[in-house]
Amino acid sequence: MVKHKITGCERYSEIMQKAEHAGSRKVLIAYFSWSGNTRSIAKEIQRLTNGDLFEIVCEIPYSSDYSTVLKEARRDLENQARPKLATRVKNMEQYDTVILGYPLWWGTIPMPVASFLEEYDFAGKKIIPFCSHGGGGLGRSLSDIAKLAPDAVIGEALAVRYSGEPSLVEKISEWLSRNGIRVKK
Repeated sequence: MVKHKITGCERYSEIMQKAEHAGSRKVLIAYFSWSGNTRSIAKEIQRLTNGDLFEIVCEIPYSSDYSTVLKEARRDLENQARPKLATRVKNMEQYDTVILGYPLWWGTIPMPVASFLEEYDFAGKKIIPFCSHGGGGLGRSLSDIAKLAPDAVIGEALAVRYSGEPSLVEKISEWLSRNGIRVKK
């Protein structure tokens, strides 16, 4: 007898059906921000969704000096460092969807985001990424997220330039809707 292997998509669909019947679809907006750009987007997403907001914070913060933080971020990437986090999500299992925000550093996620992804079981959860960037778009961040959370369903991502974009709130609202997230009117 051949058993059918349950895929991440099927697991997510099953979880969503149960959540719909229970009337609860818990959304977590988890983000890492160095300069505040990603934090601003995360707060707008929280305003639009009423999701729970969670900031990924390192025990030992990165430098506040731009030139220094570039060196620190590159060093951590090259070493595949996993900075220890000062914050932890209580009851991660209650969330069906995690909207994950980060600045694009050296073409991918910052290493604190890798630490975050390795701390929890994302099996059957939907991860919806968004990043702030200076011109690199999403880089290779989506494939790196998929490697760190192989049993999650990765939703459509959003990339926002550091300088902001015209009608950003509308762009965020449309992106959330395309990902099946209800947006407040």
